[in-house]
Amino acid sequence: MIKNFKTFIRTTAAVTGLAMLCTLGTAGFYERTLPDSYHVDTGGTLMLDTFFKITADQKPDTCTVALREVSGSSAHASDARLMLFNSIPVKSVTSTAAPRPKLVPCGETFGIKLLTDGVIVADLSKVGKRCPASECGIRKGDIIISINGEIIRSNSDAAQAVKASRSGECKVRLRREGVEQTLTLIPEYSEGSYKAGMWVRDSSAGIGTLTFYNETTGTFGGLGHPVCDADTKELLPLSQGAVGDIKITGMIPSSEGSPGQLLGEFSGNKTLGEITLNCEDGLFGRLFSPPDDKQAVELAYKQEVKCGAAQIFCSLDGQAPKAYSVEIESIDLSDDAVHDMVIHVTDRRLLDAAGGIVQGMSGSPVIQNGRLAGAVTHVFIDDPTRGYGIFAEEMAKH
Repeated sequence: MIKNFKTFIRTTAAVTGLAMLCTLGTAGFYERTLPDSYHVDTGGTLMLDTFFKITADQKPDTCTVALREVSGSSAHASDARLMLFNSIPVKSVTSTAAPRPKLVPCGETFGIKLLTDGVIVADLSKVGKRCPASECGIRKGDIIISINGEIIRSNSDAAQAVKASRSGECKVRLRREGVEQTLTLIPEYSEGSYKAGMWVRDSSAGIGTLTFYNETTGTFGGLGHPVCDADTKELLPLSQGAVGDIKITGMIPSSEGSPGQLLGEFSGNKTLGEITLNCEDGLFGRLFSPPDDKQAVELAYKQEVKCGAAQIFCSLDGQAPKAYSVEIESIDLSDDAVHDMVIHVTDRRLLDAAGGIVQGMSGSPVIQNGRLAGAVTHVFIDDPTRGYGIFAEEMAKH
């Protein structure tokens, strides 16, 4: 009896110790992967719908600080403590309470016209037997700002500045990874003129999808990812941009290993708005007139987005957007997440028509539980029924 009792005690202690280690390990995992700051609705409470429920307690003796005016009301930040099982501390965070924004979900395709701030070096090539640009240290992806003091805004500006220097030195001011520097280029005479041996790009155009429209400010967000140079893959530095009227002329459906795309052309020279920001979270700017027959919905904060059923709104033919069923398969709340969510198309209509997600659908709004939860950003090449998405909260910050 005593021996069995001792065995029971040892077993119980071992199981208890293992459970404690697992609990502490879980708390440590959440401490590393959960964000340090959150937004909640005024009067709301912070709660995370993770695998194990995480609640938040406002730290005692902390002051609530008014940060800014949001729709006529102050936003207030306070310190909070995330708790596992309502008892085990996970980490300290900041919780900001403000009136929940309302945005109009869109889904319409739009034409993208961008002019770069400076010109991007897309490629280097030899002029005769040498490449002057490469010799002086210019690299693919550099942004040329000026040549011999002349501001460079276009391909022709760059070519003319080099020609004007003749055999003399060209002082090339450029930006590389955010740092400016000046290099000395000696042009090469070839085929009747002096050349630098570099191909540059000053603009970009394409098709995307509008994610949301803000009725209060007249601003919009779209695409959900940056516009990058086709050759360098670097973010395109924006000088100015326009929202163009696009006519969808066709579609190439996606298939395994071959993502499809929407095909279209600009419909005349009509400008529907201006693009003022190209960043990691997408394209942002102002529309000259609001989308037709649209109703605003509440923004879902990132901690409120759940794995499960949702809808995306998109247009495959340039007509009014339609709602299609999708499943949010996974969510990554971490501050350093490369992608916020994985989206799986389950609607047979969209699968039959497009094979899933196609290029041009980037920016399609994701609606869950009646709120704007996110936007489609990328398609999986090997499985076009799936793609990545971004939290709408991240886009709404701009």
